[in-house]
Amino acid sequence: MKKVPRSQRKTTTATKRAAPKGNNGLKHRREKRRAAADVPGDSPRTYRPEELLSPPMLLSRFTERATDLMAALPAEARPTQAAVTAALRQAVLEAFRSREEYVARMVEVDLLAGAPNQSASSLRKGIRAALLDQGVRCADSPDGESELFVVVEGDGETFEVLRPAYVDQATGKLVLSGQLRRLPGADGGVHSAAEGEATRGEGV
Repeated sequence: MKKVPRSQRKTTTATKRAAPKGNNGLKHRREKRRAAADVPGDSPRTYRPEELLSPPMLLSRFTERATDLMAALPAEARPTQAAVTAALRQAVLEAFRSREEYVARMVEVDLLAGAPNQSASSLRKGIRAALLDQGVRCADSPDGESELFVVVEGDGETFEVLRPAYVDQATGKLVLSGQLRRLPGADGGVHSAAEGEATRGEGV
């Protein structure tokens, strides 16, 4: 058999493989991060939900889920479908009503803060008024309400209010406890220890 010189041999070229397609999900996330990085830091953030909230839509989903859960209950312990639907409808409507009231108050506070020639004092009064309309009372002093405050720092026999306390008048619950600082002597903005003996980290 006659040998063919190496220089004259035909070489087979390997078929080029098509470059595998990248992960579309990863590519999409990278594009979103890149787009977010291009947005200036002082630009307002915009919330764009994939689906708008609506009472009928939520009620339908909750009812479907409740039906699946009730199917696992014994027949004698299973509530009627009408009772479940009525309870869910009331809960959904109350949730939407609460959200609407909250959003309305936030809008009022934003308008108040952006009003021209607005002083810090008038802004604070406006916010306090909005809180009172929602049933939230602000206690600026531990006088007669020492249980609403805690001592967080300092030593001495008098107290300085670092933060007021907030109480939900509709439920009587403490929303946020007030904070006090102990001071060694009487001065402006402090309260006498005779109004109640305080222990560090506990109610006054």
